[in-house]
Amino acid sequence: MEVERVQAIASLSKTLHTIPSEYIRSEKEQPAITTFHGVVLEVPVIDLSEPNQDNIVKQISEASRDWGIFQVVNHGITNELISKLQQVGKEFFELPQEEREKIAKTDDSIEGYGTKLQKEVEGKKGWVDHLFHKIWPPSAINYQFWPKNPPSYRETNEEYAETLRGVSKKMFDYLSLGLGLEAGELEKAAGGDDIVYLMKINYYPPCPRPDLALGVVAHTDMSILTILVPNEVQGLQVFRDDFWYDVKYIPNALIIHIGDQAEILSNGKYKSVFHRTTVNKEQTRMSWPVFLEPPPEHVVGPIPKLVNKGNEENSGKGEEETSKYKTKSYKDYVYCKLNKLPQ
Repeated sequence: MEVERVQAIASLSKTLHTIPSEYIRSEKEQPAITTFHGVVLEVPVIDLSEPNQDNIVKQISEASRDWGIFQVVNHGITNELISKLQQVGKEFFELPQEEREKIAKTDDSIEGYGTKLQKEVEGKKGWVDHLFHKIWPPSAINYQFWPKNPPSYRETNEEYAETLRGVSKKMFDYLSLGLGLEAGELEKAAGGDDIVYLMKINYYPPCPRPDLALGVVAHTDMSILTILVPNEVQGLQVFRDDFWYDVKYIPNALIIHIGDQAEILSNGKYKSVFHRTTVNKEQTRMSWPVFLEPPPEHVVGPIPKLVNKGNEENSGKGEEETSKYKTKSYKDYVYCKLNKLPQ
């Protein structure tokens, strides 16, 4: 059965000034009603070239506790490489549909080109197509799901994966230090060298009714961290103080999301960010998140030291810090989340 792609629906909808009913969100979700208009949220921006490492740790820790999202500049990935990553991704989505379908998802894999991602609430769909594939570690990569076209796609993504690992190592170190741990402890607890880097390219074609549709519905990421490159078209929104706010676009910055696993590992000290994506009437929005995930069998729970530390600090004060989250394998966590089951 041929899958209906949003890109194809967008082409048909252009002249109609309407969209199919399954893309129209309920009033409590519609961007026109639920967005706080006229304000662009300036989430914390952190300069990684700051010479004082303690300052960086403090800023990242505060942003992760209060916001669950921040942007980093001077991160060490060149503007040229980010442009190349964006270019090859854009070229893939501009190929004829039959060419894109050559790497379509199969039923037993999240990787590949696709549209539907998880159980759809009330049958409503997101105005987005996507491509998933793992970019690290080498043992996890399946090149069957990497585009052959454009020809430079593989080389660009391999170069990006290599440089991104340097950034993620810094993030893990700073986040560990912000919890009062040793630099490598958070990364080790999350899976160490086996942490999987899952690339997703989101493609949001122009939408005749951006006031009614969403690209990606409100959610938190299942990952430990998400490191995201957007294009210049506004679309990322964060929920704060009971409203949805646009997040300010900063050229060549990386957007860092705290994911569910970092919240669990930190025993709730870091907050997984609640976010969604809007779409644009005239322009195509794209984004390149990389989800840093524990390997499927890896068991994740609050880092014991953080729970114990709370007990030692607060003993006798009636404030003993207990474990706030269940410990379970990452694959079980994913199964529950995708199927809307209680954790």
